[in-house]
Amino acid sequence: MPTTSPNPGYVPRAASRRRRPVQPTRARTDLSLLATRLTARDVWLIEMLYEHKVLTSHHITALAFTGHRTANRRLRELYFLGVLDSFRPLRQRGSAPEHYTLGRAGAELLAARAGTDLAATGWRKETCARIAFSPTLDHTLGVNTLLIQLATTGELTAWLSERSATRLWGDWIRPDAYAHHTTPGGGQLLPFFLEYDTGSYNLARVEAKLPGYAALASTTATRTPLLIHTATARRESALRQRLAQSADRLELLIATGNAQLAEPAGAAWLPLSSAPAGRLTPAQLTTHWAGLIPALTTDTALPTSGRPTALPWHPVPPQPPAHGG
Repeated sequence: MPTTSPNPGYVPRAASRRRRPVQPTRARTDLSLLATRLTARDVWLIEMLYEHKVLTSHHITALAFTGHRTANRRLRELYFLGVLDSFRPLRQRGSAPEHYTLGRAGAELLAARAGTDLAATGWRKETCARIAFSPTLDHTLGVNTLLIQLATTGELTAWLSERSATRLWGDWIRPDAYAHHTTPGGGQLLPFFLEYDTGSYNLARVEAKLPGYAALASTTATRTPLLIHTATARRESALRQRLAQSADRLELLIATGNAQLAEPAGAAWLPLSSAPAGRLTPAQLTTHWAGLIPALTTDTALPTSGRPTALPWHPVPPQPPAHGG
């Protein structure tokens, strides 16, 4: 269980739920009617929540809306349509933003677009509650917050969750995320794996992940950096000392950052080997490491049928069962 949290003051395993008006029980959502009420941005949000599990109202506003009031109005409408579910973690002080997950109607629409059924999406009526009370909620939110900070200051042309990354590279690694980042105006591409370190694992366990990254690089002939983000500067310093020899021996490209420094889009990253005089921005990392080769390509990407093409990244729709039913 994570020992540090990007959301200080949360009361563990406590959340409040918003109530919907009582409606007659329906076996299925009227998707034809629902489709007439959804925008392309709504469908994008459905896919984002399928891929990344939970986003706060602040996350969604930063990504897709010009103002918080407009965002809250639309999110409330989608909630009452059953497209989204939501909860609000209780805090010891103040109040938390609304946290949104995929609702039943949203999951049914996603399944229909992918040509499969609701069960194939993995959605259950208790999905929202499981996320709300998950011991890894803060970790998930921390990963999503970091990637959203990068997305809103540059461009993410790809952003895969741990689940999707594991489907692609699970024989070697289980990163917390994989992404492609470019600076505004189509700058140089920085492909990277992310390990979001909260300090809950001992240093030896983190070090034990490195051979998997080396094996992936050698097997697939790719050259993709690993970014490790820690909760504190002290943890980062200890981690760098522990990983230095292994990273050098395995010829891995690794940079570290911590939450006590600049935001991840700024000069927050310090390469582990051949360290420069100071910390680098994501754009500077691309020039510091020459010849980067993304692990994710059109040949390795998961199928993308059944979703809009104009997305800033690539959430993955549910796949039909192997037997084709």
